[in-house]
Amino acid sequence: MAREKTIYPFAEGLTTGDAYAVLGSVPKFKKHKHAWKVWRALKEFGCLVYPVAEDLKRLDGSKVYANITELKDRVTVIVPCLLPEALVSLVSEASMSGAGKIWFQEQTWSPALQQECEELGIQVFRGCVLRHKIYPPLSLRYLNPCYWHGLEDLKVPSKRFGLR
Repeated sequence: MAREKTIYPFAEGLTTGDAYAVLGSVPKFKKHKHAWKVWRALKEFGCLVYPVAEDLKRLDGSKVYANITELKDRVTVIVPCLLPEALVSLVSEASMSGAGKIWFQEQTWSPALQQECEELGIQVFRGCVLRHKIYPPLSLRYLNPCYWHGLEDLKVPSKRFGLR
């Protein structure tokens, strides 16, 4: 008998049942910066997630897509991990790919991008994906990453640390 997948909420309108595209650059994925951390966290949550970066073919065994339009009708949420200056065509590409939601990470949102999303009917979410990750317990509470990543936010149980 197949085990039913448990779906967890992130924010109103976003769940682990959505399909995600994490948009980054080669350095942000290869040097294990924010795009890589977001991609890994979403995978650990059990989400269907695709890495997107120009000039990168594979990432930890997964195929990397050159742009969002290659994922037409496969993703519902785009998670940009680049500064707004690098996201000039983000909203139009999201619209063309069929994604109806963009989850802006810290420092990726701009009023201009917000306005474009509103004009094309794309839902906007703001906040860090890593806020929803459970970190292993630490002896000193003030060192826990959850403190600055939203201790009170909804968390997705971690399979890695045996928390359910």
